[in-house]
Amino acid sequence: MKQRFSSLDVKVIAHELAESLISFRIHNIYDLNSKILLFKFAKPDSRQQLIIESGFRCHLTDFVRTAAPAPSLFVAKLRKFLKTRRLTSVSQIGTDRIIELQFTDGAYRLFLEFFASGNVILTDADLKILALLRNVPEGEGQEPQRVGLTYTLENRQNYAGVPPLTKERLRDALKTAAAHAAQAGAKSKRKAADELRRGLATTITELPPVLVDHAFRTAGFDSTTKPADILENEELLDGLLRALELGRSVLDNVGSAPTSKGYIIAKPNPRAAEEAPTEADAEQTGQSQSLLYEDFQPFLPRQFEEDPNVQILSFDGFNKTVDEFFSSLEGQKLESRLQEREATAKRKLEAARRDQAQRIEGLQEAQIMNLRKAAAIEANIERVQEAMDAVNGLLQQGMDWVDVNKLVEREQRLHNPVAEIIKLPMRLDEDIITLLLGEEEEEEPEAESKMDFDYDSDAEPLADDGPAQTAGKGPDKRLAIDINLKLTPWNNAREYYHQKRSAAEKQQKTVEQAEIAIRNAEEKIAHDLQRGLKREKRVLQPVRKQMWFEKFLWFVSSDGYLVLGGRDAQQNEMLYKRHLRKGDVYVHADMHGAPTVIIKNNPKTPEAPIPPSTLAQAGNLSVCCSNAWDSKAAMGAWWVNADQVSKSAPAGEFLPVGSFMVRGKRNPLPPALLTLGFGFMFRISDESKARHVRNRVYRTDDVSTTEVEESSDEEEASEARGNPLQPGGVVEEPAVETSSQSPTEELASLDIQRDEPSTPKAEEEPRPDDVKAEAEADGQATAAEHEAESLSDDDKSENEESQTPSGTSSKPSGTPSTSQKPQQPKQKQHPPKRGQRGKAKKIAQKYRHQDDEDRALMEELLGVAAARAKAEAEAAARAAREAEAAAALARKRQAQERAKQEIAKHEEARRRLLEGEDIGDEDAGAGAGNQADDLTVLDSLVGTPLPGDEIIDVVPVCAPWAALARVKYKAKLQPGQMKKGRAIKDIVERWRSAAAAGASGSGSGSGGKKGGQAVVDEKSEDPEKMLR
Repeated sequence: MKQRFSSLDVKVIAHELAESLISFRIHNIYDLNSKILLFKFAKPDSRQQLIIESGFRCHLTDFVRTAAPAPSLFVAKLRKFLKTRRLTSVSQIGTDRIIELQFTDGAYRLFLEFFASGNVILTDADLKILALLRNVPEGEGQEPQRVGLTYTLENRQNYAGVPPLTKERLRDALKTAAAHAAQAGAKSKRKAADELRRGLATTITELPPVLVDHAFRTAGFDSTTKPADILENEELLDGLLRALELGRSVLDNVGSAPTSKGYIIAKPNPRAAEEAPTEADAEQTGQSQSLLYEDFQPFLPRQFEEDPNVQILSFDGFNKTVDEFFSSLEGQKLESRLQEREATAKRKLEAARRDQAQRIEGLQEAQIMNLRKAAAIEANIERVQEAMDAVNGLLQQGMDWVDVNKLVEREQRLHNPVAEIIKLPMRLDEDIITLLLGEEEEEEPEAESKMDFDYDSDAEPLADDGPAQTAGKGPDKRLAIDINLKLTPWNNAREYYHQKRSAAEKQQKTVEQAEIAIRNAEEKIAHDLQRGLKREKRVLQPVRKQMWFEKFLWFVSSDGYLVLGGRDAQQNEMLYKRHLRKGDVYVHADMHGAPTVIIKNNPKTPEAPIPPSTLAQAGNLSVCCSNAWDSKAAMGAWWVNADQVSKSAPAGEFLPVGSFMVRGKRNPLPPALLTLGFGFMFRISDESKARHVRNRVYRTDDVSTTEVEESSDEEEASEARGNPLQPGGVVEEPAVETSSQSPTEELASLDIQRDEPSTPKAEEEPRPDDVKAEAEADGQATAAEHEAESLSDDDKSENEESQTPSGTSSKPSGTPSTSQKPQQPKQKQHPPKRGQRGKAKKIAQKYRHQDDEDRALMEELLGVAAARAKAEAEAAARAAREAEAAAALARKRQAQERAKQEIAKHEEARRRLLEGEDIGDEDAGAGAGNQADDLTVLDSLVGTPLPGDEIIDVVPVCAPWAALARVKYKAKLQPGQMKKGRAIKDIVERWRSAAAAGASGSGSGSGGKKGGQAVVDEKSEDPEKMLR
């Protein structure tokens, strides 16, 4: 099975990466393990994931993989140097298995090595190593690699270029191959085919062995020919040259197209055929599980095409081919791990069953044995009594326990029948003796055979009589029974009957508990396997394609309206330019950090009013995303219609990115509650959407115009009171609304004409104070609205007049003015003061004999020349800084003029759009062409799925708590010491642990509160169950 890239694979993958990733920026870098890295690239509306396994592979992937909890030292260095850098070049180093990634036009270079153990090396523009995955010591043919050294490229394969394939080069390669074959002939027995192929692969390095075999089969060349025979035959040499030229043509054609077609060579999976014997099961297993992938190539090899035992799968794009191949390998490894877990679980279960069976069998044997012992005692009651009386008599005589054992042993040698049934040694310390008693049916013949014992005989028995008799009788089948000397024989038999009954009761309980224990063990092992499968599946989850509004702050209100908010100033600008349309509502709060929030109305009925609950929820989002969350001091937001928001600033002013001008009446909202919620919404299929009745308030039948008119008086009364914390209160539209020039601009033009009527317009220059104020205003781009939106135009002119110094015009600070034009004052020739003329005469008289050379020498000694040079250098530096500042100011003004022109063009297009005119997408802004169709995706988002729904995706959402009323799984967020992101991570981890605990507890069968009730409603049968 192929596991790493060849030089041909590196060439093709580098070409496709260059087509797919150039101009992308690195979003972040992660390490999956010690050898696998994950690079995330991004640019507007596009994201890519590049997975790099050192020494093995490098390709784009469509699957989400779990990253390490903390970055390694190497990944931290890569993030330091490469994060947010733009990828500008991807190329292969010669024909070697090395890929070079250049960032920021070669400022940083990342080299990926796919030979030997592999390596990932980061260098600067001069190839000085800044970081590397592993240090490489100096070896044979290998230069050392560590931080601070220079990464060399000259010794790489064909770094200067691929030499042409000529007959002389082929002859030299064959000579080298023949020499190596002659040296290795005595040590190893290689096949002739391997001898030629390996010799060409080591000498003509641009052709991999698979491509050489393909060329041989295509050209019909005999691959078993030896290199020495080819050198002796010119026809064979020409045929080999033609075959290799065919391989070179395949090599050149593979990398010519933007994407190369890839092929996977697979074989049938016998395990899948055994596990899925039916057609339905075979369809469920899928193609990747029913086949075992063996190889992947950017071309179709002839040797595999002619093999009937393999199946060839084709893919559009070599990246997809490699991703599918290695993802299948990871899936096969996962399958093997799961099978190993399943086999281990089965072994544990079988061991538990054997243990329970052994316990039950032991209890049954104990019952039978106790019953036999009791019956033997009852059958031999006289002998038991005689043995007990004999031992008790000896003990009553005061005989030592050791002497008692010796006496019994001597009597056994004399064949005393009472002594022969006593088993030595006796446990006299416990008042227990062990008797060897035969069972009832065997006792009678044995008793008759021993009736002729002569007690008066003084003859000593032979030493070998006992063993001889024992051997003649065969194995002893008597039972060894412990007898308590303190009890009677009948009481001893009763004790064994009691032990038999206890064993029977214990057996019954053991059987009952064994069934429960085995059933619980089976369920626990099954749930552990299922949980392990779910945990492993997280490794290869497909990347979920985000919807167009997920890049913003978003939620679906309780009335079914889509609410969008900007995460920063750029997104605020994007929301205004691309998504704020006729009928939409603009919501904002007068607090630092409050985002721009818009409510998307139904494009079919843009005149329909937005419900108050949706307005309140949108205002709640704007307040909760501002500094009010940290300060825990909330206040009300306000809303206006879309046509009241514009990007056109008063004359002379410039609105930074993310700031807008609001004209007209603001509609205040009640103070918001600092309460958010985090939950999951489910994206269902089109077939399941018919089962959900959407409650989107796109219907205007329930809202009558009379109710709106009746409530208008109350709204005006509440707006008249205003918000005491909101500066400016209610802003009214200026009286001259249709004028093309605002009152501030008219007043400014009147002031200019009155103060300096004869000054040409071309000579106008800004005042230094105005320039400084403008630079400060332009440098502070906040996501909140400009301060000018809380004041009317008349208030602005009054404030500016009060702040303007006396003798200057009342023109706004951002408007160019000629009344305070900075000019360099002319130096007038004033007459010298009294005493200066005489002092000058005395100095001239004193130094009349000094020439220029003496004066320069004297100034050098006194330090005057150095001070003068320093002053001149400082003056030159000051002049350079002033010139640079003036040039920067000029460039800034030009950029502002261009921005003003673009804003004016956009505002005109937006005005036409709001008036109902049909305009093109270029005038309306990017992404504004088909917003009506984009809102249809909301119909597939549900908060509570029904049983039988086909769930496609699970979408997380953070919204005001009131908007999550219909969301089944949710958690409440309130201001505290923990950050929002950390709180959401804790919530998700708690949900995961709770789901795992509920799954394991439900299968334990304990019936407890925690074990018997699952936390997650997997079948969606309980509409009230939530995760809190």
